[in-house]
Amino acid sequence: MFRFNRYNNNSSEVVRNIVNLNIGFFILTFLGPYFSSLDFYKLFGLHHYSSAYFKPWQLLTHMFMHGSLLHIFFNMFAVWMIGSYLERLWGGRRFLIFYFFSGAGAILLHTLVQNYQIEQIIKYLNTEQLEMIRSSVTYSFNDIVAQNPNSAGAVIKYNRLINTPTVGASGAVFGILGAFALLFPNTELMLMFLPIPIKAKWFAIGYGLIELFLGYRGVTSGASDGIAHFAHIGGLIFGVLLVLYWNKTKKNEFF
Repeated sequence: MFRFNRYNNNSSEVVRNIVNLNIGFFILTFLGPYFSSLDFYKLFGLHHYSSAYFKPWQLLTHMFMHGSLLHIFFNMFAVWMIGSYLERLWGGRRFLIFYFFSGAGAILLHTLVQNYQIEQIIKYLNTEQLEMIRSSVTYSFNDIVAQNPNSAGAVIKYNRLINTPTVGASGAVFGILGAFALLFPNTELMLMFLPIPIKAKWFAIGYGLIELFLGYRGVTSGASDGIAHFAHIGGLIFGVLLVLYWNKTKKNEFF
């Protein structure tokens, strides 16, 4: 097992700030409705760019939003435990670039898959329905379906795709996992839910394949489990690609 003692004297200030920001947004999200009429998920979660609820800042703020206590716990636990090693290895500035680059890759692939799904759906909707769903005006489901009585399923799917916000740091977390597995492939990880040591490379590959299978099944079936699987894959891919680019002349830095 690779030992990280030589990095222990360096700080993880960026990781601490990322964790604190995520906790701050989480508290704001759940306590905010008691003090404000604002819908923080609608304001800070990322909507599809065709939605009336899309705002440019959501490209950044969605990475600090989470849907539940378990969601933020596992993401921030991974950032703290694994991201700290990467920050100590690279330094704060490079780690921050890596973190947001992975997050950007996650959203890029997620949006491309969304666009494919939208193209498969909009042919069942007419112009009036598309405008009603994209509008910031709240129309009833019955009013939208009334424009085309045979379109109920398509209305539900299209509304979900463009008006349900995407939240979470999972894309960046998968980038961190991919980077760690690439740099320290034979380091053994002990998972809380699986108390058996597993090498980082096999964990990343296995997890990535599971996400690919679940994402593909969701796209082909049209069903949704509420998880942006292709965002995870995008973060993983972009994280690995950036590490490969940075290490193209330093091939001996893999352990």
